[in-house]
Amino acid sequence: MMLGYFVKVIFSRLTGAFYTVPRMDDWLVCAAILGVYTLIAVPVGWRWGFLNFKVEKSLIVVLGVILGSLLQPAFSEELFFRVLFLPHKTENFSGVSLWGWMVLGLICFIVYHPLNAISFFPMGKEVFFEPVFLFLAAVLGVGCTVVYWCSGSVWPAVVLHWVVVVVWLLLFGGYERLYAGRSEGCDQKSPSK
Repeated sequence: MMLGYFVKVIFSRLTGAFYTVPRMDDWLVCAAILGVYTLIAVPVGWRWGFLNFKVEKSLIVVLGVILGSLLQPAFSEELFFRVLFLPHKTENFSGVSLWGWMVLGLICFIVYHPLNAISFFPMGKEVFFEPVFLFLAAVLGVGCTVVYWCSGSVWPAVVLHWVVVVVWLLLFGGYERLYAGRSEGCDQKSPSK
């Protein structure tokens, strides 16, 4: 009986998130949150030495990051931490319960990054344990949660997550931080952020 309820909820959340078409307002909220994220992330990242302006020039790296980051981390993490984890806006959840799920989802999103480095992405160990990275991941998680809740669609949250990761990796030294010492284009896995 419980399994049937669980499957029904998951199916409802997936169909709601994938078939809800974002409106222009949803994309404007996404752009506004990206702007706010930038206003927070750039000064914090530079102040603490986490960001530095470094443009990746290798076409293989650029294409790999652009394509790879769309699937992992953007799509996969938004699917789990927003769509499957949070109630869809069409579900009848009280304000306190909804806030509880949002806070719990954010905590899981933050904790996931060091756990990912320990288990599946050992190259990320140094970066994914940095307090600045975890703070910026938390801010991104809040932004993606807001975008998902406002739109009811997974797509604006995926785009927000993807843009942040791609810009960090290709313009602000993220690729070098994660893959220092590796030759360009070798068996690259997309990081999680």
